[in-house]
Amino acid sequence: MVESEGGEAGDGTAEVLDRPLPEGVRRRVVQIVSDGFGGLTVAELPPQLRQYARFTPTRRAKFAGNAMAAAVEGDTLFRQRIGERLREAQPELAAALDSGAPLPAADPFDVAAAAYVLRPTGWVKLVAAAGEEAVRADAERADEETKAELERLRAEVEAAREQTRSETERLRTELESAKKEAESLHRKLRSALSDVKRGEAALRKVHGETEAVRAETHAQLSAADSETRRLKARLGETEAALEASRKAAREGRSVEDMRVRLLLDTVLESAQGLRRELALPPVSVRPAETVDAVEPGRMSPKDIAARALSEHDPAILDQLLALPQAHLVVDGYNVTKTGYPTMPLEKQRLRLLGSLSQLAAQTGAEVTCVFDGAELAAPVLLAPPRGVRVLFSKAGVTADELIRQLVRAEPSGRPVVVVSTDREVADGVAKSGARPVASVMLLKRLSHA
Repeated sequence: MVESEGGEAGDGTAEVLDRPLPEGVRRRVVQIVSDGFGGLTVAELPPQLRQYARFTPTRRAKFAGNAMAAAVEGDTLFRQRIGERLREAQPELAAALDSGAPLPAADPFDVAAAAYVLRPTGWVKLVAAAGEEAVRADAERADEETKAELERLRAEVEAAREQTRSETERLRTELESAKKEAESLHRKLRSALSDVKRGEAALRKVHGETEAVRAETHAQLSAADSETRRLKARLGETEAALEASRKAAREGRSVEDMRVRLLLDTVLESAQGLRRELALPPVSVRPAETVDAVEPGRMSPKDIAARALSEHDPAILDQLLALPQAHLVVDGYNVTKTGYPTMPLEKQRLRLLGSLSQLAAQTGAEVTCVFDGAELAAPVLLAPPRGVRVLFSKAGVTADELIRQLVRAEPSGRPVVVVSTDREVADGVAKSGARPVASVMLLKRLSHA
């Protein structure tokens, strides 16, 4: 059998494979060699394979795969001997390859591997066809995975939209309910004020009647001494009635005051609840303070202009962070590569985050530091320092886009400060209402911390 294979110079051995052996075919070839390995003596093995003669077929395929593949490719005699074992193990497949009609039900990779070992006429086409089949299968599998991922993402987007719609509707309903409750309280307050006014009018009427009684009593005393005792008694009775009337008026007014106070406390507590819910800042400016003038002992506009901060003064950053509910968003690598670019990325991150933690403790502002996830070779094991939120952008999303998303997520009117020297980032966040600050200004401020 070896002699017949050696005479294939006019057949398949003249053909040359012009591309690397497909990986699937290569694995089948290694398995064929490993299976036929045991049927050969040590002397029949190439020198580089003799050390694996006592290995099991599984261990032989695992540890000697590259060596066996190289031997089959470069040692014709060894390949012919392996081919003889293959003909004995799979006579039908070998006969079909010799006749040029491969078995229809056979795996293309098995057929290509057998053709590579036996080298019948047209074996290169069989190997190339197996490679094309593998590429096509991989492409189909990748296409299916892409379609599945796209469907999953579409479902997630739709779920997020539905959640946003439901949350918006819930908030709208709560706002309408709060408005109705406030209107009801206003109506009750107006009614209470009306009751108070009526009570005051009744009290004034009682006072008027009392004064009239007193005037009449004095006139009667001067006109008739004889009726003095009677008038005094009547006067005592009148005074007692007056006192009772006053007492009743005071008690009535006390009840009304209590009702008004209760309604007023209810309105005030509701207003405070609305202020907390809407995050309304306290009123710190009075109308008189808006009139342009110079108060005694204060600086004139010229003095103020002379002491104004430069736009590059890091004290401006302190003023911005002193605003209520200020949020500082830092473009991490933009700052570190501006301040200390020669350090490794890990040390750049640690140095910046340590300084930001001190800044957060000093100012009390919310601090978020964003790093570009594309710079990572592996997941970062990092414990964020106290007071600093650390975020890495996802695959396919830049740190610049993540910063813009953070700014858009904030409610309109909240002080947001973005630190980045990137002009595109600065212009983008400025349009969204945030205040851009150069990285150099933050580095100056951290160096004086």
